[in-house]
Amino acid sequence: MRRHRIATAVLLSVGALFAGALTTTGTAQAAGDTGHSFSASAQREAANFWTPDRMRSATPLDLTAPPGALRQVARSATPTTIAPTAAPAASAADVSPAAFPQAGGAWTAGGAVVKTSGRVFFTFQGRTASCSGNAVTSQNASTVITAGHCVKYQGAWHTNWVFVPAYDNGSAPYGQWTATKTLTTPQWEASEDINYDIGAAVVAPLNGRTLTSVTGAQGIQFNGGYNKAMYAFGFPAASPYDGSKLIYCSGNSSKDFLLSQDHGLACNMTGGSSGGPWFTSFSEATGTGLQVSVNSFGYTFLPNRMFGPYFGTDAQNLYNKAQVS
Repeated sequence: MRRHRIATAVLLSVGALFAGALTTTGTAQAAGDTGHSFSASAQREAANFWTPDRMRSATPLDLTAPPGALRQVARSATPTTIAPTAAPAASAADVSPAAFPQAGGAWTAGGAVVKTSGRVFFTFQGRTASCSGNAVTSQNASTVITAGHCVKYQGAWHTNWVFVPAYDNGSAPYGQWTATKTLTTPQWEASEDINYDIGAAVVAPLNGRTLTSVTGAQGIQFNGGYNKAMYAFGFPAASPYDGSKLIYCSGNSSKDFLLSQDHGLACNMTGGSSGGPWFTSFSEATGTGLQVSVNSFGYTFLPNRMFGPYFGTDAQNLYNKAQVS
């Protein structure tokens, strides 16, 4: 991930945590329809494109972006919680200290998170890349939450977009799910505001079944506040990781005191983990929780700490749009 390459830069990722800085504007903006649809032929092309070898060879790509000032974001709305459908809802009492805290290690406890989490593969500027994502409870039973830059970056929507739950070193035990539509927040669409680095995808049925009827689904929460016990998951592919395993970090999160309004968590995950889910009220016993963020970026001058956007009202609007698409 080359965290020391640029002392004052911020890392983003498209299938990686890209070495770069942040861009934003001072006010919220509505940009386009914040969505990109895939034709039936494009979906077939994506399904055929991602062979096991191509998935294994999708590597982090370093990109830079010009620095910009970040705006302050108000957080005052009432919390909204949608329960998991993968297993009984978790509660704070379910959290065991067995895997807490953890700055980065393979998840071996099993549970629903093994099936709801997966790798995201796509083509960016003609090159193969990967991120991470997670299946959540939704009306269409087909919604994946990821990072904004994992669906659109530097003005271009990614192509050949697929979600592979429970990815296992080139294997897709629960299938490759092609996107019918990818979406992001208006703020990420307009100016790549890191506070809103959130993306979503709606995936097509596979063999007559919807995504979450196969994988189960995690819960999701909006406007839940800061300073929570968190579990973060992803498939980092940059050294020392290789993208073959589900990796997790856990600990008590805090609010970023530097440039963003994001959550922060001690975590050494590297490129490819972007878009992986952050959970509160996570049960190690069932592997379920409430998703409240995604892996987004890290500061080069602050190694081994990950940051993820706060899921506020704009994230909720994105989720609502995705789940009825």
